[in-house]
Amino acid sequence: MEIGLFSFGDLTAPAGGEPAVSARQRLDDLIEEIVLADQLGLDVFGLGEHHRRDYLISAPAVVLAAAAARTERIRLTSAVSVLSSDDPVRVFQAFATLDLLSHGRAEIMAGRGSFTESFPLFGYDLRDYDVLFAEKLDLLLRLRDDERIRWSGRHRPSIDGRGVYPRPLQQPLPVWIAVGGTPASVVRAGTLGLPLAVAIIGGMPERFVPLVDLYRRAAAEAGHAGPAATAVGINAHGFIADTSQAAADAAWPAHFDTMGRIGRERGWPPPTREHFEREREPRGALFVGSPQQVIDKLLFLHELFGYQRFLMQMTVGTMPHAEVMRSIELFGTVVAPAVRKATGAGAWQA
Repeated sequence: MEIGLFSFGDLTAPAGGEPAVSARQRLDDLIEEIVLADQLGLDVFGLGEHHRRDYLISAPAVVLAAAAARTERIRLTSAVSVLSSDDPVRVFQAFATLDLLSHGRAEIMAGRGSFTESFPLFGYDLRDYDVLFAEKLDLLLRLRDDERIRWSGRHRPSIDGRGVYPRPLQQPLPVWIAVGGTPASVVRAGTLGLPLAVAIIGGMPERFVPLVDLYRRAAAEAGHAGPAATAVGINAHGFIADTSQAAADAAWPAHFDTMGRIGRERGWPPPTREHFEREREPRGALFVGSPQQVIDKLLFLHELFGYQRFLMQMTVGTMPHAEVMRSIELFGTVVAPAVRKATGAGAWQA
């Protein structure tokens, strides 16, 4: 089992004002958070690609490379790379380089993304949302399997027997598929024999069990077996403090600001503290609470999914760096060891 963290490099500002910290300081803080996670024995740290004012990470591989220079064992992944609006050749080259720099610790978590800013930014049509991802995923997998390839598609110039370099240290470079709940996406991951990362950010986690079952059936029908081909990861929001109330009081203001802002863009109702507290309950989606509360919820999720990886997005919105560091400390020294012991699991690796 792998237990880790991911971040979007939130750089939010109250009521549309200036951010509480500079972009430079936020990046410095983020590297410290990754270094601490490594020192505490957490397994994975991921960075998600966005192209918005309120998220700092537009080039995950660059920041992960900085982290690679200061860490020793933690795996470094995108969470996610928005493959639909990027060039798979450049994505592969960036993460192959990261793999060499980190001595074999790089991964790509590929997804279509939950925001759309990258499509007009890079000249793509949202009407091609689905076909772009399918085509570019095909190219990415070809690139990792073969040094020299011939490939053609609709949305990128053909490649006629060219080599793509550098080659990564890991063979193959791990690629996960990240999904938000679309059956076709989980079937694609299972059919291709790729590990699946499921984002659960609201509602009751039980509703995702049929999707995970569908993924595993698709993998079995395609002849894929073993943990590297059928692994399931769960990605969720969370925050840990010494007491349940302290965790809730620390996380709520940033959660309210971030989810309220995104909700206004998408026509959602405004977040309420009552709903936030319901999501913190044992069968809710938020992992916000004391160490024991988070342990109990992780064990509950393990019963549901038998997952091989859990990644917590520890800050939904910018939070004080010292509080984040304390949350990581509790996650690494109390929560992760307890979950591994209870499940009889050591660290799992794709």
